[in-house]
Amino acid sequence: KERYYIVYIYTHLSVSNKTRGTTSHIDLSSSSTHKQRRESCVNLTSSSCMGAMKTRSASLGRWLNEVVSFVVFCLLDIVDSLLCLLYKTADYLLEAEWKPCYCLSPKELITTTTTTKRNILVSHNNGESKILTVSPLQQLSGRSKIELEEISETLYSRPSLLSDLSKLSINDFTRWLVSVTGSNSKCGETKTSKRKGRTLMSKFTVSFTVVEMLQGKIKAQNLSRQASRWSDCDCGFCTCWTSTCVKDQSLFVKTQLPKAKGSITGREDVLFIHGFISSSAFWTETVFPSLLNSNYRLFAVDLLGFGKSPKPADSLYTMREHVEMIEKSVLLKHNVKSFHIVAHSLGCILALGLVARHGGSIKSLTLLAPPYHPVPATEAEPRQYVMRKVAPRRVWPPIAFGASMACWYEHISRTICLLICKNHRLWQFLAKLITRNNRTINFLIEGFMCHTHNAAWHTLHNIICGIGSKLDLYLDIVRDKMKCNVFIFHGRDDEVVPVECSYNVQSRIPRARVKVVENKDHITLVVGRQDEFARELEEIWKSPC
Repeated sequence: KERYYIVYIYTHLSVSNKTRGTTSHIDLSSSSTHKQRRESCVNLTSSSCMGAMKTRSASLGRWLNEVVSFVVFCLLDIVDSLLCLLYKTADYLLEAEWKPCYCLSPKELITTTTTTKRNILVSHNNGESKILTVSPLQQLSGRSKIELEEISETLYSRPSLLSDLSKLSINDFTRWLVSVTGSNSKCGETKTSKRKGRTLMSKFTVSFTVVEMLQGKIKAQNLSRQASRWSDCDCGFCTCWTSTCVKDQSLFVKTQLPKAKGSITGREDVLFIHGFISSSAFWTETVFPSLLNSNYRLFAVDLLGFGKSPKPADSLYTMREHVEMIEKSVLLKHNVKSFHIVAHSLGCILALGLVARHGGSIKSLTLLAPPYHPVPATEAEPRQYVMRKVAPRRVWPPIAFGASMACWYEHISRTICLLICKNHRLWQFLAKLITRNNRTINFLIEGFMCHTHNAAWHTLHNIICGIGSKLDLYLDIVRDKMKCNVFIFHGRDDEVVPVECSYNVQSRIPRARVKVVENKDHITLVVGRQDEFARELEEIWKSPC
């Protein structure tokens, strides 16, 4: 057996070295190196066995994750349907009316409705159906003109796991099987090649929920009369917008003025935009104290539906609503003419929306963990593609499981908000006891829990999935029409937004500079290194374009 291993190693070395243009020989008759040869054989054999075992373990792990995920999410499909009936009953008993949800399948309707003497339009471009909604933004943005806004179909078109599986062809199933096992073999015609010859169905679809929400929205209700739902928190913090913001109907903005009373002409403005299910405290409790002695006027805004900002129940939380509220609450109210932007996660998408409207006023653009997932040109459903990237319906890793429950299941995510957000005071009290009133933990919990399900649900789908599927257009504007510096920061250990997303942005904007911070994740990219990050920001703001 030892002789066999030696011959095997001799043959292996000879073949591998011949590929390099050299030849190696092993002296089989040398008794002085017999022990070394035997040890080398054992080591190489052990390494090969270990490599094979790791490959098999990884393949087994993928299979196990797929099987468990399939079972779990099939059960969640059933649970979400049952919760739909439960919440409809509870809404009727507690609020004396049925609340619309997105569980009903899209149904074919006429292209316009005149119930409220306003049109709800459904566009039809190249055989592709798109839903456009009439939104009277004068309630929130102060505009007197009716605007059209595109709604993401992921709100009302989220097929169950069994439904997805039933649509798979043999080739699709084989491709899925190969992706699970990690094989590199080709499997015939791919799903992408099939799409090239497929013609999109020419039909108009619209969600009844969108219609119902719009009909209520067009009635020009006042924000002060919009009571929170029974499943939302009604504490003073969460509902403070009904008294403080109702006069001018603006967002909550935390402003920090320069400490030094120097020349006003030398002052520069900086706008900070937080991420998903967060608040302005993400900036005011970290970076702001480190910039106290700087010569910058800092603005940190609570986005619509989050923190202390208004949380209108009839809002669809579209890109236009978010951006125009920022314009009204910060740019117009504080007379901001030119400014720097610092945005985190979801805020990066909104920052690009601001750039598209105020390109000439942007001095620099700093993005932290931008959620950019490039959509293949052959992808027929770009928003569905992004949704599956953000929420892959897997139980492992845990962050993917949490994102999947929040994105795919409307009523399960509402239950999570009912248990966590409505009772955030209890969770904050327990956190203070456990962490001995740790200030960092407190503001993180406050930002994570102080929002409504309606705001989080619509922002997730209309912004992250909807606008996130066409970020190429916004990035091209930054690349072609702007000359300001673009800086990107990302934590190496970020499990919420992969590091590849930042490199994807750089591939779209070649002049963008990417810095990957080792041993930092989605939150600790700022929290815990705020002093260092503040110095980096000041260097960015001082650097010439």
